[in-house]
Amino acid sequence: MTLDDLDRALLRLLVDDATLPAAALGRALGLSQPATWRRIKRLRAAGVLAGRHLDLDAQALGFGVTVFLGIKLATKGRVSLEDFERAITAIPEVQTVTHVLGLYDYRLRVVARDLADFERVLRRRIMTLPGVGDVEANVLLSEERRPGPL
Repeated sequence: MTLDDLDRALLRLLVDDATLPAAALGRALGLSQPATWRRIKRLRAAGVLAGRHLDLDAQALGFGVTVFLGIKLATKGRVSLEDFERAITAIPEVQTVTHVLGLYDYRLRVVARDLADFERVLRRRIMTLPGVGDVEANVLLSEERRPGPL
C-alpha cells in the first residue's frame, strides 16, 4: 500500500490521540467525516493500523523496576524454540519476548515491583526454565519515547 501525505497526517493525528472521532480528524485534515472514515478503514484493511493499544504506567501500578534480559539458550537441540517461547510467555512479569540474532537468542522486557521481586522472578521462574544458559540483565534507568508513526 502506498501512503500519501493525507494518510501520513492522519497517522500522526491518531498517534497523538487515537480516541479522536473521524469528524474531528477530518476537520484537522480538511476532509469530510466519511472520507476520513474510509481512509481509516483502508489503513486497517491494509494492516497499517493494527489495533488499538492502551499504555499503562507500570510505575503507577506498583512495578518500579524494568529489566531487559538477554538469554542465550544452552541446549538448542534439546529444547525447541517454541517450547522456550511458550514457557517464557506464561510468566506474567515478562512483558515482551523477542527472538534476536546476535550474542543472545532472546531479549526480554521484565517488570517487577522492586529489585528483590525481580530477583525472585529471575531465580524461581526464568532461570528454572529448561534450556536457559547465559543471562545478562540491564536495569532500565529512563526511557525516551519517539512519538509518531515510522
